[in-house]
Amino acid sequence: MSNDSQGSVKGEAAPMMPSPSVPASSQGPPLSPSTPSKPPELPDELVQAGWSKCWSRRENRPYYFNRFTNQSLWEVPVLGQHDVISDPLGLNAAPAEGGESNLGNGQRKRRSSEEQGAVPNSLKRAKVEPTTPISPSTPGAKPWNSAPEEKPAQPAVPTTPTPTPAPAPYRPAVIYWDLDIQTNAVIREQHPANHLPPHPEIEMQRAQLVTKLRQHYHELCHQREGIDPPRESFNRWLLERKVIDKGQDPLLPSDCDPVISPSMFREVMNDIPIRLSRIKYKEEARKLLFKYAEAAKKMIDSRNASPESRKVVKWNAEDTMSWLRRDHSASKEDYMDRLEHLRQQCGPHVTAVAKDSVEGICSKIYQLSAEYSRRLRQTHLSLLQDPPTEASESPQQSRLVYCYPVRLSVPSPPLPRVELHFENDVACLRFRGEMVKVNRGHFSKLELLYRYSCIDDPRFEKFLSRVWCLLKRYQVMFGSGANEGTGLQGALPVSVFEALNRQFGVSFECFASPLNCYYKQFNSAFPDIDCFFGSRGPFLSFCPVSGSFEANPPFCEELMDAMVTHFEELLEKSSEPLSFIVFVPEWRDPPTPALTRMEGSRFLRHQTSVPAYEHEYRSGSQHLCKKEEMYYRAVHGTAVLFLQNDAGFAKWGPTPERLAELMAAYRPSPSRPSTMSSPGPAHTAPVDKDSAVKASERTSSAVVSPGVHDNNNSNNNNSSSSSSSSSSSSSSTGPLDKVAAV
Repeated sequence: MSNDSQGSVKGEAAPMMPSPSVPASSQGPPLSPSTPSKPPELPDELVQAGWSKCWSRRENRPYYFNRFTNQSLWEVPVLGQHDVISDPLGLNAAPAEGGESNLGNGQRKRRSSEEQGAVPNSLKRAKVEPTTPISPSTPGAKPWNSAPEEKPAQPAVPTTPTPTPAPAPYRPAVIYWDLDIQTNAVIREQHPANHLPPHPEIEMQRAQLVTKLRQHYHELCHQREGIDPPRESFNRWLLERKVIDKGQDPLLPSDCDPVISPSMFREVMNDIPIRLSRIKYKEEARKLLFKYAEAAKKMIDSRNASPESRKVVKWNAEDTMSWLRRDHSASKEDYMDRLEHLRQQCGPHVTAVAKDSVEGICSKIYQLSAEYSRRLRQTHLSLLQDPPTEASESPQQSRLVYCYPVRLSVPSPPLPRVELHFENDVACLRFRGEMVKVNRGHFSKLELLYRYSCIDDPRFEKFLSRVWCLLKRYQVMFGSGANEGTGLQGALPVSVFEALNRQFGVSFECFASPLNCYYKQFNSAFPDIDCFFGSRGPFLSFCPVSGSFEANPPFCEELMDAMVTHFEELLEKSSEPLSFIVFVPEWRDPPTPALTRMEGSRFLRHQTSVPAYEHEYRSGSQHLCKKEEMYYRAVHGTAVLFLQNDAGFAKWGPTPERLAELMAAYRPSPSRPSTMSSPGPAHTAPVDKDSAVKASERTSSAVVSPGVHDNNNSNNNNSSSSSSSSSSSSSSTGPLDKVAAV
């Protein structure tokens, strides 16, 4: 049956749950969030699985609609027994006579589709997943992905009109998601969020202000410290600030305590007095040593330093210059050893005199961000027809339901027109001269996510405007530099997601975005715009009671530490099956607090490691990059940790058989081209947290100075360094699983 009649759907309500005083295990299956209207006309089992009886005005007869899967049937759905937690929608129930329900999840059977370029079965079932949702009142409407220039020619002589078949919908040859997988994540019903709905006018202003803020940061670093801002430091500042931000702007921090960002402070301080770049040859090492000595001496002379600091720095700098003048037979290793000694001697004194200035940079950027946030909100409120009123926080609901996308309490105003056209396999969306792009495969994915998740736009009148806002938001967050920010949105390979779902029941990503999610259930950074495409909101405010989750956070130390705290609280509170499979970089020199805490957690059931160079990640720019640039290998090990409560361990425990399949899925495909050159032995270039490779990285056999951070390399190449006691190393973003849901 076609889904055209869903515009008249009136979903039936599931019965209310018992009082929260009753243990969750005795409350029965969780329900879909809805308002009771009249007694259900179907058995309780079908109602709890999402089915309701509706009336088709067009066909003038009843039909049955599933609000979880958007599936419609003329006949009564077949009853069947199933586990409401691991199979909440009855996908394993008894199949109907001659029906297609025995097919199960078609996309799970396509492991080799990436290499073969085959179209998955699930995309062929247009009845379940039409590429373009069409409004019930406009049957035969033209799909979004039809070329706009396809207009029928007007005949010169009047003839009898004949129906023209609709153009075939676009079918991506290779897909990197599986939207058939249903959720097993159970939460307590949430009130609608008070976020302001997205608007292209506001998103354009936000883009201009964030760009202006980046320019201010660049100028302050140049004027006050004579350095370029550390690469990706602004992006990591956004991540770190949003962990603690209580402000109302989705991107710009405006209410943080403390005001001084630890992430930005340590990264700027690490490049003072000069940025230590990667070196390959002896002469480069000699020049770098001379520049450091000269910059340290000049800095201590021009700042308000104590007599003792002046004496120590000037003596060490002059001694180094004297050694450089008289010793011309030194090797590159000699220069590197001398540089490390100079940094240890001068570093604490240089840090002391630069401290106030660097704190001033951090404070100024935060104050500007807060001012821009207030300005944006005032403009945004003026565009709304019904501005929200300040309301006190409502208590959390007690009813258990399967997780569902964030809903906004503020109605969306009419949105301006956004133009769409296609250039080969790229969809181009333009609003007032500002163009954003996404490949056609991911554009089709956004259509499907919007169809599954959006409830206020059945005619798709706001779809293009919201897609433009979504793409613009992530474009602005990442920055405009070459390959900048793509590491913030990297992902696990498809084969790993398939193994996680098959072996451990994983159906949910804790850190994702609509652009790179694999499942249609995910947390993300921007609930105000991502909610229309399936986001369950930021992870740190997401409180599941049960379910199996995958977490591969952005490599921001503050975010990862907050993530571990949230894991511990959730696992402590719930007696229902709850499991988190965590993927983090195996940084050991020094180890990150998050990794240390997880290794010592009482909920840790198993820990394994995937060696460097033996596993891949999907590019953070997968929605734009070419197929041959989709994957890249990681030059550091990845730690995989299983955090589970007792019930979760009993249900999804990491048995040897399950672990063996997961590790096999992690092996790179030999037929898939690699985007990085041959790395050589892993032990030749030890990697720490400052040298985590991003999507654009290429490895090199160069030897790097201890403590050197390559923030200036345009390709963001891997650098090897050891942390010194005077300057903590910066958090790098590496091959991340998703945008931070902070």
